[in-house]
Amino acid sequence: MQSLSLAPAGEFSGVQFVLTDMDETLTYQGRLAASTYDALERLQAAGVRVMPVTAAPAGWGDQMARMWPVDGVIAENGGIFMRRDAQGHGVERSWWADEADVTPMRNRLASIAARVASAVPDARVADDQVFRLASLAWQRTGTSRDGQIVAALRAAGAETAVNNLWVLGWLGGYDKLSMSLRVLTDAYGVAPATAAEVVAYSGDSTNDAPMFGYFRHTVGVSTVVDCLPQLPVAPRWVTAGPGGAGFVEFANAILRARGV
Repeated sequence: MQSLSLAPAGEFSGVQFVLTDMDETLTYQGRLAASTYDALERLQAAGVRVMPVTAAPAGWGDQMARMWPVDGVIAENGGIFMRRDAQGHGVERSWWADEADVTPMRNRLASIAARVASAVPDARVADDQVFRLASLAWQRTGTSRDGQIVAALRAAGAETAVNNLWVLGWLGGYDKLSMSLRVLTDAYGVAPATAAEVVAYSGDSTNDAPMFGYFRHTVGVSTVVDCLPQLPVAPRWVTAGPGGAGFVEFANAILRARGV
């Protein structure tokens, strides 16, 4: 992992898509800066397709897909993809699960949540759980409680991840990478082998590991150093700034490489 400032001038000239984590990658301390929003808009204006890929709830993703300068949003760690419809006011949704399996999946998640509540009675459900459609989330504490929630989820047959905000559980065997590759293929006609070369990804957390391992152009915002011991593959570059400031650095490097 090297400082992004050392990247050769043309390093990102072939980038056609920017996929990015949201929490503490686009945001910093929970806030989205105007400069970060502007960077998203400048990337789009330059012809780069932009897509947040986040563990955040579908409810947040719906709002982003409707109103942000993005081409779509993958929410809930890969559980659902949303993009603005042709009229510009509605949202099209694609689930990882088959449509017929969505209701049974949600019923099973409710059962799993009850099992976790019984096994870890002091676990605090994330305050955004009401906006989730395909996953479960508990507030991360950085204590042994997080591990207890993970153990309870796995015992119930759920997939798990821990990021900088939440302990997450879901069903279906997907992650950020598998849904991203599906969306790139189905929605944009980009085969996985091609995607590895034309996608740039930015993130900051352990659930970004599959993305860091697959794509050629990867950057961690500066706070990624906090989770490097848990990352099997580090991002190729690291920014000087944290959160959205780091994302702006990455966006500027891509735009410079495109002559913008």
